[in-house]
Amino acid sequence: MSVPAKRSRLSLYLDLIRWNRPAGWLVLVWPTLVALWVAADGFPGWHLLTVFVLGTVLMRSAGCCINDIADRDFDRHVKRTTQRPITSGQISVFEAAMVGVVLALASLALVLTTRWEAVAWSVPAVLFTILYPFTKRFFAMPQAFLGIAFNFGIVIAFAAVTGEVPGTAWLLWTANMFMVLAYDTEYAMVDRDDDLKIGMKTSAITLGRFDVAGIMLFFVLCWALTAAAIAPRGLGWPFWLGMGIAAAQMAWHYTLIRQRTREGCFVAFSKAHWMGVAIFAGVVSGFALR
Repeated sequence: MSVPAKRSRLSLYLDLIRWNRPAGWLVLVWPTLVALWVAADGFPGWHLLTVFVLGTVLMRSAGCCINDIADRDFDRHVKRTTQRPITSGQISVFEAAMVGVVLALASLALVLTTRWEAVAWSVPAVLFTILYPFTKRFFAMPQAFLGIAFNFGIVIAFAAVTGEVPGTAWLLWTANMFMVLAYDTEYAMVDRDDDLKIGMKTSAITLGRFDVAGIMLFFVLCWALTAAAIAPRGLGWPFWLGMGIAAAQMAWHYTLIRQRTREGCFVAFSKAHWMGVAIFAGVVSGFALR
């Protein structure tokens, strides 16, 4: 049997932060940019746009390092994760932690170029990112905790633009909480058999035979709350076109997950960011034509 070629550190680091699987940061960036546009009542400027796109990628990458450190023993028993760099022994825990620290500090440096209120909100964002992987040991719906961690981008966006976090921000925050519950439950359905064996807690396990119904309910709540938050801005038909396209994609997700196959559920998760694209395009177009 041939010995696998030794990989470079850069290759291993890129694998650690899921560089070749951008779906994880794409589902984060679109709701954050929607919040940025709504907070700014239109184009927020290139500085804030750059800060939030790069900051989202960096923090998601740091989150991957934290998650893989916390889950390194569990990942040995899950088909999809056995060859992750830490689990396979190609990167040490200390090395992965240093990568995560550098990425988090780079993200903080970006936020420091905005308002102090945004910097203040970034502190709990980091804390929840660190705590999330450990909730899978005891919390029945860790995806809800993940939603809290993921949604801080919305709060920080409003803080960076206006210096405060109004009710609209929290409505968008709640809407995206349901979106995270939907697509991450789809993701959890992929590993459900393995997670049951090792005692991991996930929403897919907790919901049981109501998993598909739960996901569709989460999608509906996300859509309705997003509409309630943004409709008062008067963005007209472009916004509603984007929302219509997002609704059609939600219906498509049902066809992917209803049989609960690993392949179908993974495709659903990997394409979830396109709903965010549709909503973002509708918001940007609506502000541009208003």
